[in-house]
Amino acid sequence: MSLKTIAVCNESELQDGQMKQVDFEGVGKVVLYRLNDTIHATSAFCTHYGAPLAKGVLTADGRVVCPWHGACFSVCTGDIEDAPAPAAIHSFKAGVVDGKINVTADPSLTLKSNMSRSPKLLSTGVAGSGKSVVIIGGGSATFHAIESLREHGYSGNITVLSQEKHPPIDRTKLSKALITDSSKLEWRTAADLKIKYGTTLRTGVTVTSVDTSSKLVVFDGGKESISYETLILAMGGTPRRLPISGSDLENVYTFRSIEDSKRVDAAAQEGKRMVVIGSSFIGMELVVAVAKRGLASIDVIGMEEHPFQNVLGKEVGQGLQMYHESQGVKFHLKTQVEKIIPSESDPSLAAGVVVSGQTLPADFIIMGVGVAPATEFLKQSGFQLEKDGGIKVDQYLKVQGQENVYAVGDIAWYPQHKTGESRRIEHWNVAGNHGRAVGKTIAGDPQPFEKVPVFWSAQGQQLRYCGLGADYDDIIIHGNPDEMKFIAYYVYRGEVVAVSSMQNDPVVSKASELLRLGLMPSPTELREGKSLLSIDISMASTKLRVESV
Repeated sequence: MSLKTIAVCNESELQDGQMKQVDFEGVGKVVLYRLNDTIHATSAFCTHYGAPLAKGVLTADGRVVCPWHGACFSVCTGDIEDAPAPAAIHSFKAGVVDGKINVTADPSLTLKSNMSRSPKLLSTGVAGSGKSVVIIGGGSATFHAIESLREHGYSGNITVLSQEKHPPIDRTKLSKALITDSSKLEWRTAADLKIKYGTTLRTGVTVTSVDTSSKLVVFDGGKESISYETLILAMGGTPRRLPISGSDLENVYTFRSIEDSKRVDAAAQEGKRMVVIGSSFIGMELVVAVAKRGLASIDVIGMEEHPFQNVLGKEVGQGLQMYHESQGVKFHLKTQVEKIIPSESDPSLAAGVVVSGQTLPADFIIMGVGVAPATEFLKQSGFQLEKDGGIKVDQYLKVQGQENVYAVGDIAWYPQHKTGESRRIEHWNVAGNHGRAVGKTIAGDPQPFEKVPVFWSAQGQQLRYCGLGADYDDIIIHGNPDEMKFIAYYVYRGEVVAVSSMQNDPVVSKASELLRLGLMPSPTELREGKSLLSIDISMASTKLRVESV
């Protein structure tokens, strides 16, 4: 490592609560942050998808939030604060000499190509301690739980039992880009998990039961079992199929895995006809992913008046519908599928979907009608499941009535920080942050889960969303959803509980921090035109105000 100390700007250019990207040796980039009288410096790009951190949000308690997808880092250490960041950022020494801010760094670490810093693992588990964590599932929560366990010093064995045939991947790219090679999506290779994290990854494994009295997980039809001291249930969801005639035909696809992506990618070829059942996020992301492939037709069937309406509201749904229609998509809304009809030439394949007496011709069909918690095997294992198959947990994500068992991600009904009301939320960021929280708790530092949910979707423009707006009773809109440029505030009982946006970064990142800090303005203020970006949350005075609440 070759360190250099360089004067990057005048001290007067950086005031309390400000951040600033500066050059380092011409090609490198560094971000400076001033919190009260202390100056910090880090590398300049988010390790998730490379967003410039200087265009994000700085908070007085030392967090910098990515402007795109909610990843968050400590400006003091570079460590991960929130998922979906897969790796930390670099932290550099900064100080003031003769009115200039000096930064000391290895120039190579200021390059975007080296934006990720290896985690500071307090343990790799190699020596072993007699303790053991078993994780059932191989998704976002699993990856972040492994990282967090080792970052916080857990020294026991970690074993992952995953139905999938690869290490944890960035699943969000499947529906957005139809990537078919898992190696291009892996956060860590199996070798890295084994060597650097002391984690045994068992892929292609189907768990059949859990014996909580003897602390055994049984898999592969009872042929094998493994004991645990602590168990993390992170199975995620299973795509639903409508209970209609023809739903099991060969070219009727659900979508969640690499295998699903391969099937849809192979089917979505020029001149083919696609029908999508379901007008929400997975189905509509796939519509975007194949829109430029020259398909003969794309038909979308939905129960709402407009796509996304239940989540985003009528005005936003209408604007997104107009965009998709401009791309040649035809919607069949406020209706239900009657049946899927087989091909006369090959009865194993679907040839069309019947809606309101009309048959929509199809070469392949996507059934994007949600997921169910993948908990079926727990019914005979002494677990009390909710009506939808989810599992209720406490504020530490611990399963009620079970010893040393945690449930995270899509399957977990967990209490919300502000209200205590339990909800089950199927967001990628929520699963990742669940994993980080339980890893810290199991390692010996109990971590109640208090994160604000965040998600995003590719819909012609990037849609951002944060908060809990499922029960909204009013919406305030700034901008024009028809132009795919807006901010929508979702109100429940006189308070803003969620925010969505397009082409207004970093508004949603700012909103997530305002919700976290309890500083979101009132609906009245927003109706009068108040901008979230005008609200200070980075100066020392803000920190004092939050701490006094």
